[in-house]
Amino acid sequence: MSTQLRTLYLISGNMFFSILLTGALNSVSSSNPPAPLPAGTAKLLAVMATIVMERIGRVFISLQQIRQVPRMLNEAAPSMPGTVRDTEVPLYFRDHHVCTGYRPLDQNWRYYALSLFQRHNETINVWTHLLAFLVLLVKLRQLAEVVDFAGDPHAWPLLVLILSSLTYTGFSVAAHLLGSKSELCNYTFFFLDYVGVAQYQYGSAIVHFYYAADESLHGHVRRIFMPAATVLSCLSCLGCCYGKYWNHSRSTWVRKVCQVLPSTIAYLWDISPVAQRLLSWSTSSSDPALPYHFGQVAFFLSCAVFFTFPVVERCLPGRCDFVGQSHQIFHVFLSCCTLCQIHASHLDYVGRRALYSRLHGGGEVALFAGLYVVTLVACALIAAFMLRKVKQVIDLKSKSK
Repeated sequence: MSTQLRTLYLISGNMFFSILLTGALNSVSSSNPPAPLPAGTAKLLAVMATIVMERIGRVFISLQQIRQVPRMLNEAAPSMPGTVRDTEVPLYFRDHHVCTGYRPLDQNWRYYALSLFQRHNETINVWTHLLAFLVLLVKLRQLAEVVDFAGDPHAWPLLVLILSSLTYTGFSVAAHLLGSKSELCNYTFFFLDYVGVAQYQYGSAIVHFYYAADESLHGHVRRIFMPAATVLSCLSCLGCCYGKYWNHSRSTWVRKVCQVLPSTIAYLWDISPVAQRLLSWSTSSSDPALPYHFGQVAFFLSCAVFFTFPVVERCLPGRCDFVGQSHQIFHVFLSCCTLCQIHASHLDYVGRRALYSRLHGGGEVALFAGLYVVTLVACALIAAFMLRKVKQVIDLKSKSK
C-alpha cells in the first residue's frame, strides 16, 4: 500500500469516526441539546480514532500481503517444469505401479522447494508428515506448560520421545521433498530419513521402559534393555540403508527383508513393556493410558502392513499416482501412532510416578538420555559410511559412460 493511499485511508477513517460521533450526539433528545465537548475530550477521541484506523490499516496491509501469495506461486509456476512419466526417469527413482507424477531431475533447489505446492506423486507424502511435524510442535508447547522438562529429570524420557518424533517427521519431509534432485541426493536424504526412523525407535524404547514397564519386567531386563535398544536401532538403520543401497541390484524381497526384519526385531523389543501391560488389561482396569497404548500398537501394526505390502497401487496400477498410495497411508497411520504414544506416555508420566521414580533411581535417566545421543551419532556414522559406498558406485558408473 502506497504512503498516499495509507494517508487517505487514515483521513477517511477519522472522518468516519467523526460522522459516527456526530450522529450519536444528534440522536440525543432535542429538548436537551448536548453541551459542546471539552477540547481535551475531543482531542482524545481524535487520537483514539487515529490509533484504531492505524491498527486497521496494518491488518489490511497484512491481508494484502497474504493475498499476494497465490499470485507469487502462479508467477513461479510457468518456470517450473511439469511432471514426467516413469519411463522418463532413471530406474532407481521409480515406484512400483506408480506411472506418472515424477519430477524431472537436475533442477535447481528452488524448484524442488516450491514443488511443495505442486501436484506430483510425492506431494501427499510430504504434506502428511509436514502436518504431523506441526501438530507435534503444538503438542510440545502444550506439554511444556504442564511438564517441567528442565527441572524434572523424570520428564526427560518424554522430551526425548517428542524430539525424536519431530526429527523423524522432519527428515521424512526433507527426503520426499528434495530427494528427486539427483541420484546422490536421493540416497543422501533417504539415508537421513532412516537415521530419523532409527533414533525414533530409541525414543520409543526409553519411554516404554521408563514409564510403562512393570516391576517384574524391570527386574529382569533393567541392565540390558536400553543398551539393547541402542544396538537394535543402529542395526535397523544399517538394514534400511543397505536395503536402499541394493535398491535395484537385488530382488524386491531381499530389499524388504533388509529393511523390515531389523525394524521388526527392534519394535518387538521396544514395545515389550507396553505389551505386558496390554496382555494383563481387563475391563475393570482404571488405567487411563492403556487405551492409548492399544491405539499406538494398532496404528503401528496397520502402518507396518501398508509399508511392507503396497496393496493399493498393486490393485489399482496407475490410479494412485497422486493420492491413495500405500506409503501415504503408512505416513498417516505412523503419525497417529506417534500421537497416541506421546499421550499415553504423558499419562504414564503423571499416573505412575511413584513406581518409576522408585525403579529408576540415581543417574539412570541421564544415562538413558546420553544413550540417545550415542544412538543418533552412531546412526549418522552408519548413514555416512553407506553414502560413501554410494558415491563410489556413482563415480564408477560415470567413468564407465
